[in-house]
Amino acid sequence: MTESSNTLTLGYDLEYWKNFGIKKEINVDISPRTNSHILLSGMSGSGKSFAEFGLLTKLILADPSGEYYFADYKADDMFECLRGTPRYRSFKQTTELLEIVHNRLNDRMSGKDKTRHPITFIWDEYMANILALMNEDKTRAKKVMNDVSEILLMGRSKSIRLVCSCQRPDAVAFPVGSRLNYGIVIILGVGKSIYEMLMPDHLEQIKKKEFNRGEGAVLLQSADLHFIKIGQVNDMERIKEICIEALSKPIDGGEA
Repeated sequence: MTESSNTLTLGYDLEYWKNFGIKKEINVDISPRTNSHILLSGMSGSGKSFAEFGLLTKLILADPSGEYYFADYKADDMFECLRGTPRYRSFKQTTELLEIVHNRLNDRMSGKDKTRHPITFIWDEYMANILALMNEDKTRAKKVMNDVSEILLMGRSKSIRLVCSCQRPDAVAFPVGSRLNYGIVIILGVGKSIYEMLMPDHLEQIKKKEFNRGEGAVLLQSADLHFIKIGQVNDMERIKEICIEALSKPIDGGEA
């Protein structure tokens, strides 16, 4: 499993996979030239958590010098191996990571932070997390969503990336049209309403498809539609090692 610093392999072209048995990669540019914020959606059983683990691993391999944070609101058993690492938080502590990343954005915008290694913040079950915050403290929830929106709007040029994963990305948790600020949108499995929300201009193509676990559609830069197959992992233990190391190593010139 190898990546280059500017290219990320999301998965394989589903039509080539099914029709010809060919593993044709779907690659995307993740350099600061492009919008590499990622929105990953899919209902329970769609393979979303597995895909998310794969994305984290591939991003780390694309740039091992990067800085990685992982917010795991529901403390999913899939990510159990990450618990205890310095840049992992779960449940009510997830917003601690948002504060760190948002502060790094402000420091880079002001010139205080001169570093430009990529900073990637992965937030699992973002929607559920925001809804819980709304029930507890609407003012705080609004502040969290505004900080997320600022990262989406200004993070690209400062090499700060958000990867947001949720089942249904309802507009209530994505203020001021911020769902449109993800350059890479992945939907796995069935779920007509999710496709209607995120890929309304491509419904005619999508409704003709049948998706199994780990299959779905990806929309790049709001225009380029592909059907995707998430590949199998042969060495899960190695993937865990890569992720644990990245979430644990000291960061030069930044937050630990």
